[in-house]
Amino acid sequence: MHTFEELMSVVETLRSEQGCSWDRKQTFESLKPCLLDEAREVAEAVDKQDMNNLCEELGDVLFNVLIYSQIAKENGYFDLKDVVDGVCEKMIRRHPHVFGDPKSLSAEESLDLWNDIKKQEKNEKP
Repeated sequence: MHTFEELMSVVETLRSEQGCSWDRKQTFESLKPCLLDEAREVAEAVDKQDMNNLCEELGDVLFNVLIYSQIAKENGYFDLKDVVDGVCEKMIRRHPHVFGDPKSLSAEESLDLWNDIKKQEKNEKP
């Protein structure tokens, strides 16, 4: 069984001078069709309720997240730790009923709260 750290190392190796020429030449723009294709394949696996294929396709989406993050790191924009930190902060911030003052909300109330917080965040951005 492989670890997440091993997967990150695989991505770094593929992008390195000793790695794969195709992976090394990829950019944010060139990878967009790959990411969209993998997301579509996830949706198809869900539609077909094909859990084996869903597992594989989620791995492909994860690989896309990692290679995008690696390219960003190489260019000094951000790295995977920043991505993880950002999504954790967002999920905690947008679920105050879970991580703040715990209270039971219906699924609809939770979605309304999420949307309200998201709208506030958009209004606060410069």
